[in-house]
Amino acid sequence: MEFSQIQVKHQIEEWLLEDIGGGDITTNNIVPKGAKTKAIIHAKQEGVLAGVDVAKLVFLSLSDSISFHACVEDGTKLAKGTIIAEIEGDARAILTGERLALNLLQRMSGVATKTAQFAVLLAGTKARIVDTRKTTPGLRMLEKYAVTVGGGANHRLGLYDAVMIKDNHIKVAGGISEAVARVRAKIGHTVKVEVEVESMQQLETALKAKADIIMLDNMSLMQMKEAVARINGAAIVEASGGITESTIADIAKTGVDIISSGALTHSVKALDISLDIGAIK
Repeated sequence: MEFSQIQVKHQIEEWLLEDIGGGDITTNNIVPKGAKTKAIIHAKQEGVLAGVDVAKLVFLSLSDSISFHACVEDGTKLAKGTIIAEIEGDARAILTGERLALNLLQRMSGVATKTAQFAVLLAGTKARIVDTRKTTPGLRMLEKYAVTVGGGANHRLGLYDAVMIKDNHIKVAGGISEAVARVRAKIGHTVKVEVEVESMQQLETALKAKADIIMLDNMSLMQMKEAVARINGAAIVEASGGITESTIADIAKTGVDIISSGALTHSVKALDISLDIGAIK
């Protein structure tokens, strides 16, 4: 997934307004107008980089005369001390944009790093790690992009691009068969239908309803193996619920196609990245 620079630029303008308000009273009262400086962005811990172009957009939104040189690309495995970017230009703009640029870079790199840790544990299996809609409001596009940078894939982007029939939908409709029938009667033929199941009985119903994807929700390893054998290629099999670094490899070995984890985006730790500024000229 690639992010839309037009959309991100619009969001950056809103985030800058939130942070700057009527003006950066610290920077503007310390740094002379028109002063120039150089700065570097560097990693303070190991991880996977994501968001360098987003950080660039932050600074360019404040001053189009700023020179931003990315020393490494997204997807790079960072060592502690790696210089990520070199910046030169308006000192006020660099200091004012520092926090927003770092917040985005740290968050996205944290997501990419977490995803890479999960992805490496799937080596030798057919399973893919994917994200969920458990994203930070306003950051979904960037967080989902970061997942792909880390070696994962995206689940549906929102409520609009795929059908996912979950437990509450099933309750409201009165059952899986009725829920699937209702959406099939309304959606286009290209839209996939996924059904969440919690038991083998629900699995049988989902198969009869011809679900395209069947999500095994919080099932045991033994149940997953049984479910994969029963589905036998009739639908894509997704495992979800309780996915951790200690469980994901065993889950992949059950034969599921997809493993989805909200932890890729909802509870990651930001990567430690810093900006160091030089002398004012």
